[in-house]
Amino acid sequence: MSRFPPPFRGFAIQHREFIKFAIVGGTTFVFDMAIFYSLKLTILASNPVTAKIIAGVMAVILSYVLNREWSFKNRGGRERSHEAFLFFVVSGIGVIIAFIPLWISSYILELRVPNVSLTTENIADFISAYLIGNILQMLFRFWAMRKWVFPDEFVRGAAAGSVLILPTPEDLYEEELGHA
Repeated sequence: MSRFPPPFRGFAIQHREFIKFAIVGGTTFVFDMAIFYSLKLTILASNPVTAKIIAGVMAVILSYVLNREWSFKNRGGRERSHEAFLFFVVSGIGVIIAFIPLWISSYILELRVPNVSLTTENIADFISAYLIGNILQMLFRFWAMRKWVFPDEFVRGAAAGSVLILPTPEDLYEEELGHA
């Protein structure tokens, strides 16, 4: 955080969980695409849906680990199995939320060939699914993670899977510097 220019440093510190959450989301998005295309272009060339399912499951598992250990490392309040279950439920709801703009674009606005050109259809799909859908999903998931999955701030005892009760001043300093 110390690398941020002074006018933005306070904002970055205040919203560090969201910034970390967005970084994890971007990382898992790239991870998902890399696994998907690696499988689709090699051993699962004839089964792209299977490749997407495998990539998606692996990305959600990575997302859980990174969010639990980094984005929301100072939060907890639940047993790990309950926390993981809630994480996957929230993620599933997020997937549904992400598909709603694509469904509206495709079936209500009918932005499909032959009503529009293939280029227009692909642009509409990208905007509705990847831009609008992912933004809505991200906002929902961030809110739900803080509310239900990792509800208690500064809980780091047995309930959060750590040996510390509260973050030490050193932990907070390291997090402020971005070394967390």
